[in-house]
Amino acid sequence: MLTVAEKPKTARAGKKIPESLIYEIMDGEPLYYKGYKEVLSGKKTLEEIMGSSSLQFVLVHYLLGLMYKNLDEKLYYFATNEAGIHVEHNVNMSNDVAVYRKSVLTADKISKKYADVPCRLAIEIDIKADISNPKDYNYVQRKTQKLLDFGVEKVIWIFTGTQKVTVAAANENWQTMDWDKEIALIDGLVCNIGKYLAEEGIQTEKED
Repeated sequence: MLTVAEKPKTARAGKKIPESLIYEIMDGEPLYYKGYKEVLSGKKTLEEIMGSSSLQFVLVHYLLGLMYKNLDEKLYYFATNEAGIHVEHNVNMSNDVAVYRKSVLTADKISKKYADVPCRLAIEIDIKADISNPKDYNYVQRKTQKLLDFGVEKVIWIFTGTQKVTVAAANENWQTMDWDKEIALIDGLVCNIGKYLAEEGIQTEKED
């Protein structure tokens, strides 16, 4: 949930919507949590649409576990819980998992505000924003490119429905592959989501 002063307080149609329903800010425009309309109509609670599924938090657990075991904590901070990132004026986003160099996110830059320096790696698990508006259909590409332009070295999207992974790195062609392939993270570390889930006995249905 965004809590920055510059956050708009109205929806695109001009009707006021609680700030708690805003997920991210893109070019000064609010993007709301997927399911926010159900909250407004009383069909769901805010907690229901903001929480992660069990599959999503297991994947975060897997990725963070790999990082803590294999990457140097003296060099990196491992962020999660929709870690906020302030990219530029009126552009505030969040990451499910992010890896920051301590040499970039230095002690003097750590505060109660969003991080305003690029992480080295950003990982997103599914789309949590409402993109029902046609202008937001390219949300994944738009967010990814903004992160890369800001200086993030690699952005990885994990889609649990299609069981696909998209990897975007600066100055490289974006790649999309099945999640049972080895995916390079950073510093030689790789993950294999399909293999991990199989080892855990977790079965998931693949959407068409």
